[in-house]
Amino acid sequence: MIKHVGKHNQRRVAIVYRKVPDEAHMALIVYTDSLPMMVHDEMMKCLESEIGQQAKELADALFRTTMADGNNCLTAIHKGGWMKKVPTNQVIVTPTIKSTVRLDELNDIMDKLEAGGEAAARLADIDANRGIKGVIQEGRELGQPAVDVTRTTAGSVSSDVLTDDVLAEQRTQQADRMEAEAKALLAEAKRLKQEATQLSQPKAKNVGKTKKATA
Repeated sequence: MIKHVGKHNQRRVAIVYRKVPDEAHMALIVYTDSLPMMVHDEMMKCLESEIGQQAKELADALFRTTMADGNNCLTAIHKGGWMKKVPTNQVIVTPTIKSTVRLDELNDIMDKLEAGGEAAARLADIDANRGIKGVIQEGRELGQPAVDVTRTTAGSVSSDVLTDDVLAEQRTQQADRMEAEAKALLAEAKRLKQEATQLSQPKAKNVGKTKKATA
């Protein structure tokens, strides 16, 4: 099973954001066949890596990827105008060759995973190549073409390029998460060092003499 890949209007896509901020019914995708070779190879290398597969959003991994030319991968995709906004119900996620699921349904499952039970079982169905209820076959027409996305000063999303303000906000959030993780790791490292120090100290020897029991 591989994450962050799918199809839109019969074209292969990488799913950069499963949801657009404030528009949960929209996603940001990249048509992989429209990318220059270097950007395509760098993005796919990131997507297929352990970091890419562990990332909740592909954008998080792309943001941490520096390409061979020294440019940030996410920034390059944004500035190149290759990121498109499309309805989530038009994107078919293809985690395996035999199983497919609509992105809006997958988002719903992921949102409910914390509750366990049925949501976890449905996700397991996808992983086991059985698919889930509501799967759309690849040959079905999916509707409207993709549009670019941007955020206006009022905070609404319009059909243009994703703005630097939105990217800056996202990077700030990513930096906050990374900072919190770093603090947690430092605290854990401190605890381990303290345990190591305690273990390395010689144990106090019992110098007292055992008293004989009196009759």
